[in-house]
Amino acid sequence: MDLLDTDPLERLAASIRDRTAVVAVVGLGYVGLPLLVGVRQAGFETIGLDADGSKIDALLEGRSYIVDVPGSEIAALDRTTFTVDAAALDRADVVVLCLPTPLADGAPDLSMVGAAAETVAAHLGPGMLVILESTTWPGTTEEFLRPILETSGRTAGADFALAYSPERIDPGSSGHQLATTPKIVSGLTDRCRDLAVSFYAPIVGSVAVTSSPRDAEMAKLIENTYRQVNIALVNELAVMAKDLGVDIWEALHAAATKPFGYQPFWPGPGVGGHCIAIDPTYLSWRAGQQLGYRVGFIEHANEVNNRMPDYVATRVAELLNDRGKAVNGSRVLGVGVAFKAGVDDLRGSPAIEVLERLAAKGADVRFHDPFVDSITIGGRELRSVPADPETLADTDAVLVLTAHPQIDVHAIVAAAPLVFDARGATVGIDEPHVERL
Repeated sequence: MDLLDTDPLERLAASIRDRTAVVAVVGLGYVGLPLLVGVRQAGFETIGLDADGSKIDALLEGRSYIVDVPGSEIAALDRTTFTVDAAALDRADVVVLCLPTPLADGAPDLSMVGAAAETVAAHLGPGMLVILESTTWPGTTEEFLRPILETSGRTAGADFALAYSPERIDPGSSGHQLATTPKIVSGLTDRCRDLAVSFYAPIVGSVAVTSSPRDAEMAKLIENTYRQVNIALVNELAVMAKDLGVDIWEALHAAATKPFGYQPFWPGPGVGGHCIAIDPTYLSWRAGQQLGYRVGFIEHANEVNNRMPDYVATRVAELLNDRGKAVNGSRVLGVGVAFKAGVDDLRGSPAIEVLERLAAKGADVRFHDPFVDSITIGGRELRSVPADPETLADTDAVLVLTAHPQIDVHAIVAAAPLVFDARGATVGIDEPHVERL
């Protein structure tokens, strides 16, 4: 008898090779939606599943809510792709979990991954490949996800394949796309890994294999911890440099001319988003849970970056005071409130924290952001105002908190009476009313 008739994983391998496999992406956020589009463009039939009905409604109307995914790419997909009905998983051969993994009281919150895994287990057929892409602590795939999936009565590695492949989405970046970024791939068994590799190979730029899921989980945390620690370093240097009479931006740009042994990082009002602000804590938490100690570098980096919104608010208060103005009653305009340039993502944005602190001191806070329509500060909803000369002139201080490329800093400097630049966007502009972090 042919293996295709007796071995469900062999049938899966054949369906992946000839692109007849049906691929379901669970969680259609910043990771899942670009992946879904990439999978469809590679020739697979796709299912997009999300519990948020408003997202599904937008996608059914051909609208994208992700900056990196044009509406034209959504409109090109079959409307039957998108659903809130988990029964659609009955047709899937490959299921990719792209759920958020936030922190709750300083510990990883895997509740969304767990709920999705329970849903998959209820629809887990023989010969299915399940892949986790969510960032998490080393051991999650084997110790947390596998037992949930095996409540189906099927055994991972024999009846179904289980793999881990951490996302590497860079929101707002045109230079680092899914199709051009190497993908780390691992599997519970060698066979699981090979199936996952064959699935991703036609979708991504290249594949980097690790020998176990926990190695791949660790690799993702290393990437983000590296950035968290180095950003904290330059933030701490920026605070120190002011007291030393050093222009930190000039010093960092000079250091960046070294062609070896150095990679530039830049200071700012803190860190935000899901990855850098949160993911390193998974590693420190896991070390504390399993080894009895936390990772000192990570803990200190968290402290430094978490202090930056307060530091920026204090610097602004000092600048206003130097001009005979109290923070209380001063008109402050925050320019850029997303957590990074080029996106509309507000998750953990340090810009929001800066404005919250100034509002708590009595400042009349407003904001401008070409990507964000509204935010909530001090319990009040604020709408984005134009950064026109009239608005800029009618402020006591303008804060450049996120340097979107669409923002004209020269126009801001020309019209505003006082500018505090927390992102180095005004480097090269030497005006007495411009102060940089």
